[in-house]
Amino acid sequence: MKKETEVLIIGGGVVGTAIARELAKYKLDVTLVEKEADVCTGTSKANTALLHAGFNADFNTLKGKLNVRGNELYHQLEKELDVPIEWIGALVVAKKEAELAKLEELLENGQQNGVPDLEILKREELFKLEPNLSPDAIAALYAPTAGIVNPFELTVAFAENAVENGVEVLLEAEVLDIKEQGNYKLVRTAQGDIEAELVINAAGLYSDKIANMVGIDDFEITPRKGEYYLYDKKLDLDVNHTIFPVPTEVSKGIVITPTDEVNLLIGPNAEEVEDKSDLANTREGLDEVMSGAQKTIPDLGMSGVIKQFSGLRAAIKETEDFLIEASEKVEGFINVAGIQSPGLASAPAIAEMVAGIVEKEYDELELDPDFNPEHQGIPRFRHLSHQERAKLLEGNEDYGEIICRCESITKGEIIDAIRGPIGARTVNAVKRRVRPGAGRCQGGFCEPKVVEILAEELGIEPTEVKLEGQGSQLLVEPAKESLQKEVSDSE
Repeated sequence: MKKETEVLIIGGGVVGTAIARELAKYKLDVTLVEKEADVCTGTSKANTALLHAGFNADFNTLKGKLNVRGNELYHQLEKELDVPIEWIGALVVAKKEAELAKLEELLENGQQNGVPDLEILKREELFKLEPNLSPDAIAALYAPTAGIVNPFELTVAFAENAVENGVEVLLEAEVLDIKEQGNYKLVRTAQGDIEAELVINAAGLYSDKIANMVGIDDFEITPRKGEYYLYDKKLDLDVNHTIFPVPTEVSKGIVITPTDEVNLLIGPNAEEVEDKSDLANTREGLDEVMSGAQKTIPDLGMSGVIKQFSGLRAAIKETEDFLIEASEKVEGFINVAGIQSPGLASAPAIAEMVAGIVEKEYDELELDPDFNPEHQGIPRFRHLSHQERAKLLEGNEDYGEIICRCESITKGEIIDAIRGPIGARTVNAVKRRVRPGAGRCQGGFCEPKVVEILAEELGIEPTEVKLEGQGSQLLVEPAKESLQKEVSDSE
């Protein structure tokens, strides 16, 4: 394959897909390439899923400016993209008199960033909001504009709405090399060559590698691992807000937060690693997460934990800030790098900023009058009323067959995920879209059924169905044939 495009976006995380959707508003030929078999497979799939209010990032940084703007934009996006956001608010809890000065500092910084309605709560007010806090909590900064979101649904919605508006998304299209060819870039990918007038480097952990391909070597990405515990949604311990300890110079500390599906999530710690694929949990790291969370809510423990996982943040150590700029060294090349926390909250504002840079590159951009900002998500059967369920079943009986009992996920939802604008092609891609395997049994019962549905929908053998990327097939051979062979060999 060889194709031409005006703008090529490298990276299918929340930032790359948000940029794709933003550029779809204009009369531009836009292509996005992602090296994995699905969008949202890197930093975007393993984070704390917070829409930060914006009080923590320094007001002199891009983080500080873009966090607040991004938070504001999500109020419209949740309606347009049909992605639920819970605006539950956040608390930064102080336990020592010496920490009160830091709360005042965060309050002032947040006000300079433009965060609305910040206030410092005294002990009595605090325990009315969070009765399970450590008894030695004395005050907290309260930020009511903080929210939580499902980062998988969000990233897929950005990407699918971009596709619905003409953007082409190529998966399993790792960028192998970039050459300058006159007034365009020749980008070699695993899916063939692409000629692009403008390249946007939103490759997350690998953005320094992509920049190096065109001779840019003035920043380096340091992978920073964070480990997490996820609890069963039936955990008998109420947490109503996202709860932070008072931050240090290097970390926001161990966060305790509900998720959009009412699970409890704790983490992350912060450990610099060399390997950009190192997602291994460690005993030391998990112990650090648990002990840190227990300092804020002592009743937390291992009871109710259903999963441990890790994520990597793409940090630029020298600045600890976002890098978003058109390169001065290479014409037609835009870096969007170092997007660590609050990257999820900032994503739509980053996309706005990048669109402004693209407009300067082209002198002027013309809005596409046919752009449709509305995206219809997959029906969430578990959240529907009895009347809504009955109406859905009238049109499609597959919504009457429960595949994942833990999360009440139907066959209809799974088929919708596979047939979507960016259809799920792996077990984990289905899980990211509609959650089978995300509950208490972690796929122990529903995963074989998901494999069966994928095989049927994709027209492949069950042995070809992958968990995630290349080489992750779940089945070796059909069980019946295997048993027949064992009997034959024993005779």
